[in-house]
Amino acid sequence: MSRKVLLANLTKRDEPTAEAPPPVANRMRARPILGSPELITDTAAGPIGAIGQSLGEVSERARRAEEVERKLTEGQVIIEIDTALIDPSFVSDRMPVSKEALTSLTEKIRDHGQLNPILVRPHPEAEGRYQVAFGHRRLRAVMALGLPVRAVVRKLTDEQLVIAQGQENHEREDLSYVEKALFARRLEQRGFSRTTIMAAMSIYKSDLSNMLSVATRIPEEVINAIGPAPGIGRRAWLELVALMAEDGTATAVRSTIADPAFAALESEIRFKQVIAATKTQATRGKAESWLTSSGETLAKVTQDEDRVSLTIDRRKSPEFAEFVLTRLRDLYAEFKAGP
Repeated sequence: MSRKVLLANLTKRDEPTAEAPPPVANRMRARPILGSPELITDTAAGPIGAIGQSLGEVSERARRAEEVERKLTEGQVIIEIDTALIDPSFVSDRMPVSKEALTSLTEKIRDHGQLNPILVRPHPEAEGRYQVAFGHRRLRAVMALGLPVRAVVRKLTDEQLVIAQGQENHEREDLSYVEKALFARRLEQRGFSRTTIMAAMSIYKSDLSNMLSVATRIPEEVINAIGPAPGIGRRAWLELVALMAEDGTATAVRSTIADPAFAALESEIRFKQVIAATKTQATRGKAESWLTSSGETLAKVTQDEDRVSLTIDRRKSPEFAEFVLTRLRDLYAEFKAGP
């Protein structure tokens, strides 16, 4: 047989016979290992096309195997876990959730299912248990429904856990500024470096400094009494920090939050009442200047609910300062003697 005939026979399509129906163009080939049959379509014909197709299948199968292995390694496969086996993160990222908010989330999951999985890690201290990185509210809602929770399990160090937890928080619009500030403070208290905290929260050094200022200079009892205040941002909280540094304002704030009617208000309203109380007290506590007949400052008097302070500049009025010091005991004795 000539070479020409051989080549013609090699590239020629098989003639249809009664025993074998003709091939259908673009026929789908089922590949259960690779996935759905529609993933790959036959477009090549004959022995040469079949060889190319087979090589393509091997390449595609290897690619998909690598992808599955990567997902398993990274913990991206979603599984269902009994909620009784899951413990919360070792650092809280939000203030207590209101009953109304939790009920709303529970109803959404009941109606539509748990659309987003939570992230957990194998518990570092309790074999067979898990610890949440993020998704605490979803966990509580699913638990209330008596269902297993859909979760991604990933091996994480403490540092990796807080970074995952913090970055998830950064993407959530419902986490308020002061909740983020408290989260940053708790991470610092647990010994995490500021570099790790900034990476976890996707913030700059100045942002972290402001958050830590809010979380450390405003007493935690005051922050907890106010609540998350979702509409209150950085500037307002920093303003409260500055106002609470004024004399007497701490007493005014404690009095405000102790009012039984205070707790019944919305969180943002509570914040506004607290800052109003500090502004009022700060205004009262501002120094009053005593001037001489010629307009020079003789002394400054600052008074609030707790104390009265008299300040005399000895460089400007040394004689008056000495006079007040020598007369102070006599004035007290006169006061005690009565009219």
